Amino acid sequence: MEQTFSLVLADINWVPFSISLGILLILLACSALISGAEVAFFSLTPSDKESIGEDTSKSAETTLALLSTPKGLLATILIANNFINVAIILLSSQLSTTLLEGMDDRTKFFVDVIAITFILLLFGEVIPKVYAAKNGKKVALLMAVPLRIIGKTFPFNLMKKGLVQGTDVINRRIKKRVKELSQDDLSDAIELAIEGYEDKSDLDIYQGIIEFGKKDVKQIMRSRLDVDAFEFDKTYGEILALLNGDGKMTHHSRIPVYRESFDSIEGILFVKDLLPYLGEAQDFSWQGLIREPYFVPENKKIDDLLISFQERKMHMAVVVDEYGGTSGIVTLDDVLEEIVGDISDDIDEDLVYSKLDEFNYVFEGKTALIDMYKVLDIDGEIFEEAKSESDTIAGFAIEQAGKILKKNERVTFENYTFTVEAADSRKVKRIKITILPVKNEPDED
Repeated sequence: MEQTFSLVLADINWVPFSISLGILLILLACSALISGAEVAFFSLTPSDKESIGEDTSKSAETTLALLSTPKGLLATILIANNFINVAIILLSSQLSTTLLEGMDDRTKFFVDVIAITFILLLFGEVIPKVYAAKNGKKVALLMAVPLRIIGKTFPFNLMKKGLVQGTDVINRRIKKRVKELSQDDLSDAIELAIEGYEDKSDLDIYQGIIEFGKKDVKQIMRSRLDVDAFEFDKTYGEILALLNGDGKMTHHSRIPVYRESFDSIEGILFVKDLLPYLGEAQDFSWQGLIREPYFVPENKKIDDLLISFQERKMHMAVVVDEYGGTSGIVTLDDVLEEIVGDISDDIDEDLVYSKLDEFNYVFEGKTALIDMYKVLDIDGEIFEEAKSESDTIAGFAIEQAGKILKKNERVTFENYTFTVEAADSRKVKRIKITILPVKNEPDED
């Protein structure tokens, strides 16, 4: 076998063989560069792109131009890489045929299939892609101009356009076949998932997302009666006194400012805007720090409100009714709580209630029903099914009674009695809840 191999080497025309071998090595290097470019371009981080954008070189400009059309870039890389790999296989097959003339079939198979494939994968794919993954920016800048030239070459440009258009047609057909699910379909799917599912927290979030688009601002806003605000004519000293006191004002970072009445909102005061002026005199004109308010109607959907908050980079809006009067305020937290549930932080107020005994509790009328569930340690399902638009204890009691309850009036729901302890002509201020024993129905014989 050694003698046969020596005779083959003696018969080889070394000049053409050396040229072919050199071309093969160049093609292998090109394959490595193209393969590395594929990983490099599509693994660039936002910070990498920002850094490239600050570069004024031709390669940086070309890199950003290529990234602006990712489908065309990917098509150029795939077409070029396939052409180079096919050329490598054809040329290496020709060289192996010349070099292994007279060898047995097993040796030829090993060299043509296993050895050439291994070399092509290792040096043309694996190693360059591993390197490009760690040096994406460097490789992208290196290959930007060559890829731009390849993409503009006539045959490559024509094939690239055909490949991109073909994938667009396939994508459109796939999208047409995809059935759009309605909110009712998603709700039914979640109800099926709830059965036998112990942890309901994730499912509650999914349900909140589905119901998100159905709710309007009026359902989640904070009523004007519960909103703390500053009067426009107050002095700087009075403002600081309110903020430095022990009241609820100290817990707010944004406070509405009104002139004469709450229906005339002048703007929103950000407490942080006062920090640079803490040492100013008592007559400092703090009104110049007021920011322009954002007004939204009561019937605005909260999913649209969330988009508006994002676009305007705002966290609070003033809710107005159809006559232009102020109904209340709504914040970004109020919107997000409709998806993820109650959001609390270090400065949230503690829930105010009194536990008289095991069966009697006293709450403020504006206490949320969800907070009542926590205190009474119940799931609140019967209340949620019975309530209409009320979210507070007082609102629920008024709904059940069908009128605004006065002091000492009561209403019973299931095994709970709601007794009004304090009220005025406009609202219920304090209410006592008595838990009655559940009556067991007699067993049927």
